[in-house]
Amino acid sequence: MTTDTPRFHRAPRPAAAAPAPTTGGAIRLNKRLAELGLCSRREADDWIERGWVRVNGQLAVMGLKVGPQDQVTVDRRADAAQAQRVTILLHKPVGYVSGQAEDGHQPAVTLIQARSHWTGDASRTRFAPAQLKGLAPAGRLDIDSTGLLVLTQDGRVARQLIGEHSDVDKEYLVRVSYGALAENVQAAFPAAQLARLRHGLALDGQPLRPALVDWQNPEQLRFVLREGKKRQIRRMCELVGLTVTGLKRVRIGRVRLGQLPAGQWRYLGEHEAF
Repeated sequence: MTTDTPRFHRAPRPAAAAPAPTTGGAIRLNKRLAELGLCSRREADDWIERGWVRVNGQLAVMGLKVGPQDQVTVDRRADAAQAQRVTILLHKPVGYVSGQAEDGHQPAVTLIQARSHWTGDASRTRFAPAQLKGLAPAGRLDIDSTGLLVLTQDGRVARQLIGEHSDVDKEYLVRVSYGALAENVQAAFPAAQLARLRHGLALDGQPLRPALVDWQNPEQLRFVLREGKKRQIRRMCELVGLTVTGLKRVRIGRVRLGQLPAGQWRYLGEHEAF
């Protein structure tokens, strides 16, 4: 084999937690690659266009459908391309939107600059403008909230955090008031309503998944959720008579906000995982 001949390796079988390919029929190749946890569908399309994917030894084409019996192999150059993609952890301040600019408010990605790179970052990765290409938020944090926001170029990370089958939990510290009461809310708030926050509420006509909700201090609740409907915590609190006066996300999976200052960012470490 010459040195310029592409080398291929068999795609790994899906992990137990990953959804199995559709049975009883063929599915699109990009979906198969995504289900195997190798990449996002968009990345899969890019790999196919680059000639990095084969099915049963033949170069794949866009739109190809495959069945469970088909052997899918991926060029090792795809691994090298993925290794260059970055995932960034930002401490989003209040006043920035997570995604596209709206109503005159700047998107959080505008904070990803060399000057706002946290000096406490232990990563050896150096910032380069190319890292902004395709960098997108993996989840949202509304304009009135602060805390940990993940932005990534890696479709595998995005799928893990916001994919249909994502089960990564997220932790929030939520300051609340109860009617006119802004101090010692815990003493006045009924225990039955706290139980409803944990399990028993519905939004948009659908019951919410069970949540962990406990008092962090007399004015602040700690929420741990495994779903992320739009403004979910604020709406949950409204249903039980609470008003959110401050909301901060402090953890996503196994990754914590830690000492990262507001408005600054760092890279996801080589040995960190959600």
